[in-house]
Amino acid sequence: MDVLSRNNVVVTGRADGRAVVLAHGFGCDQNLWRLVAPRLEPEFRVVLFDYVGSGGSDLSAWSAERYGTLDGYARDAVEVCEALDLRGAVFVGHSVSAMVGVLAAAALPERIDALAMVTPSPRYIDDEGYRGGFSTADIDELLESLDSNYLGWSAAMAPVIMGNPERPELGKELENAFCATDPVIAGVFARTTFLSDNRADLPSVAIPTLVVECAEDAIAPREVGAYVHAAIPGSRLVTLDATGHCPQLSAPQATADAIAAFARGLA
Repeated sequence: MDVLSRNNVVVTGRADGRAVVLAHGFGCDQNLWRLVAPRLEPEFRVVLFDYVGSGGSDLSAWSAERYGTLDGYARDAVEVCEALDLRGAVFVGHSVSAMVGVLAAAALPERIDALAMVTPSPRYIDDEGYRGGFSTADIDELLESLDSNYLGWSAAMAPVIMGNPERPELGKELENAFCATDPVIAGVFARTTFLSDNRADLPSVAIPTLVVECAEDAIAPREVGAYVHAAIPGSRLVTLDATGHCPQLSAPQATADAIAAFARGLA
């Protein structure tokens, strides 16, 4: 199967620019980067794609076995980078894709030179000495609600994830993205996202890394950003004056500026 078609790959921007790969999070697709990509295109080669099971990807390529762990999503990212023969790329992962980027970079050190993590979380569930933002009971309830009434769950959770209640159109856009995803696929991706624990992978990241957090985020509180920053040697932490878990929609200029400044500063 052609990877570029399978993952609905779109390449824009400067053909001779450093590649910036924009990876979406759970329940979304590449469309959520549409306000950031044009701000990067004058300077960089911008690569957009959908994980199998999301957006315009080839749904026939999806399997619960492959996409039941983050390794399956990392394989998608790896195969996209290989299909485009990328070198020196910056992998920008939103939310769970930040950890996908960690796995992909470990597998492709010759192609991915740097990571930009946008509102990352290596573990969503609280643990001893660690605050992820959710209790085990919270996540169990979230997953049960998703399984029993996915459309209702989408309508209830999208505004919480997005924040910015004074801008309800943002929450509605995220809700629409959730609702466009097959509920079975969404259920598998949700478990992969909310039950993963990638804390042990962070200290081994040996490439330049940017951690982008929001001043207020109900899904990845600032303790998580501080944890990721402390766990990755030499990483840089940027706190956006923004609210919610999706600054690429709520604060696209600030998000693009942070990514561009980081990519621009790489050797």
